[in-house]
Amino acid sequence: MTSPVGAQEAAQLVTLVRDFARRVVAPRVAAYDAEEKLPKDILEQMADLGLFGGTVPVELGGAGLDHATYAAIIEAMSTVDHCLGVLMSMPSALVGSGLLEYGTDEQKKRWLTPLVAGEIFGCAGVTEPQSGSNVAAMETTYRRDGEGFVITGAKTWITNIDIAGFIVTFASRDRAAGRAGVSAFIIPMDTPGLSVSPFKNKLGFRPLCSGEVVLDGVRVGPEALLGVEGNGYQIAMGAVERGRLSVASRAVGLAQGCLDDSIAYANERVIAGTSIASHQMVQAKLAQMATEITAARLLVERCAREMDNGGRARMEASMAKMYASDVAQRAATEAVQIHGAYGVSPEFRVGRAYRDAKVFQLVEGTNEIHRGLIARHLIKNG
Repeated sequence: MTSPVGAQEAAQLVTLVRDFARRVVAPRVAAYDAEEKLPKDILEQMADLGLFGGTVPVELGGAGLDHATYAAIIEAMSTVDHCLGVLMSMPSALVGSGLLEYGTDEQKKRWLTPLVAGEIFGCAGVTEPQSGSNVAAMETTYRRDGEGFVITGAKTWITNIDIAGFIVTFASRDRAAGRAGVSAFIIPMDTPGLSVSPFKNKLGFRPLCSGEVVLDGVRVGPEALLGVEGNGYQIAMGAVERGRLSVASRAVGLAQGCLDDSIAYANERVIAGTSIASHQMVQAKLAQMATEITAARLLVERCAREMDNGGRARMEASMAKMYASDVAQRAATEAVQIHGAYGVSPEFRVGRAYRDAKVFQLVEGTNEIHRGLIARHLIKNG
């Protein structure tokens, strides 16, 4: 359980991140989106500000934030660029949460502390070409080799493979055992047998380098095992649930950015002597966008509170991710519509938001999967 940050301190952190995003990131995001590469100097500035510390305890070098404040600062960054929000989330979610809960002191010192300092970056390898994100059905396997392990398989749509120094990934010792056979490993990216193949020219999330990671008989020592053999499923699920809080926060940020841009454009755009902000149809779009964004933000806050209280927040995370990403898609669609022909111009960022919003409905489990998860939880506990 994390300790809550005072309201004044939380507000100051949000202001810090919002100002940084507007002053440093906003002038450059269109260019590095087109280049498909995050600028190293911006990541360095974020590290200097401690923006990767997240919910990791202060004694390990983190910021020790509660989940509510963590979600709020990710949203603040994501109003300008949600891809940097991904980097802010990883030490607390997909990459770092398993290290924090299950890692040895040596593993935390080697990987987690420099991760939250922004000295190194990591990636998480869960999704596979055939089994998708179904951890229990993964096809990547491992076998014992003396005191160490040999891992063989492939992961796909893995983010950060261009800058990551290590990967937290998962493999099964006995596929017939399902989730009970899965274990987690920490593997340096320069380990022999590990190779990466980036996917280029993606629809959205373009600054994030995603691609395939192949593990061709990768040999690692006992220090690579995260936790104990057989608890990889629990490690993966804990990381994914916290990752979904981040996705939802980023989706709210993207949607809020669309609303902000739409209000500004509607006030400035004059047709036949009248600003389009005076048109009832435009007003209806703005009102609907604002209402849905507020509702999505409340779901994110509910999920964060449950995590702060020590809960798994499985249903809350699915609800927040599913609804916030649907809201982001609708908000981006309406933003482009309000901008009219200018919505497809690179002069305005709503076109980029439109591309990215679609991807939000796919990452960290498609929204169809989340509807099923929510329904099963309701039926089981109803």
